[in-house]
Amino acid sequence: MRVRIAGETDRGRKRAHNEDMLHLPVDERVVLVADGMGGHACGDVASRLAVETVAAHLRATVDEQDATWPFHYDRERRRHESRLVTAIRLANAEIFQAARRDSALRGMGTTLVAGLFCDEEIVLAHVGDSRIYRLRDGCLRQLTEDHSLLNDYIRMKRIERRDAERFPQKNVIVRALGMKDAVGVDTRRELTRLGDLYLFCSDGLSGMLKDPVLEQTLLAEDDLDRCCERLIALANEAGGTDNITVVLARLEPA
Repeated sequence: MRVRIAGETDRGRKRAHNEDMLHLPVDERVVLVADGMGGHACGDVASRLAVETVAAHLRATVDEQDATWPFHYDRERRRHESRLVTAIRLANAEIFQAARRDSALRGMGTTLVAGLFCDEEIVLAHVGDSRIYRLRDGCLRQLTEDHSLLNDYIRMKRIERRDAERFPQKNVIVRALGMKDAVGVDTRRELTRLGDLYLFCSDGLSGMLKDPVLEQTLLAEDDLDRCCERLIALANEAGGTDNITVVLARLEPA
């Protein structure tokens, strides 16, 4: 199988500039979407550092069997999963140290979602509230769980999921790259199937469009470039309150 990929990012209707960043695979076979935060041009510094650091590490370690230095090797993770997690941890360190060196960058951080295609498998990783979905057999499924205050409250049963829209701090995230000197990275491995379509996005998309709208749009438009454009247009029509980034990756016959 081969992977066909398209991606697009947009400032949205309310923001002065775009702090999102995307990366489409060249040699390292990784998709990345980062949603920077911090204001005063700090957010885009964080998101750029994230995607550049992760992509560079994966390019440099394609043939390495142990690519986890300077971090402890986790025997429960397979090689490509370890490479991806290490790359994200390195990105976190780069952002954290950059903010310590330059007071103008204090408080910057970024979310990150990543998909590393490896033979018949994909390794997914995320930090923050950017999301990864998979469309398979006509059904859309969210594969990531937001690192948000809202989700923490739902897990603790302090709020019902049906009341999420009324939660006053629903946009507060509890994990991001650059917030601390170390970061937890959630991962998922799964076998891919012919026809699988993966959607990587910032919350400028998922916060504007409900899952049924995402599913309907993905099913209605076969051309990936036009589908990215349509999703962004719909998010802007719904308010466009944040930067919007979309990457689509579909498994096709070789």
